[in-house]
Amino acid sequence: MIRKNAVSTDLAPEGAWFKSSYSTPEGGNCVEVANLDTEVGIRDSKNTAGPALAVRTGAWSAFVSLVRSHSVGL
Repeated sequence: MIRKNAVSTDLAPEGAWFKSSYSTPEGGNCVEVANLDTEVGIRDSKNTAGPALAVRTGAWSAFVSLVRSHSVGL
């Protein structure tokens, strides 16, 4: 299940969101995530007050595993 078009601050307080350690301070194309109870919030780091998605933790884990398995050597 995916909750779409939620405002990111409705999903989690500002301090709950974080970027990947691979992100640079200059910004760029980054996403931020927040650990929710049974979901993970996902938002655009350049539009922190904008819309966000919430996906179940299992779906997020599967996505991250798939990305990691295809990015070896990058």
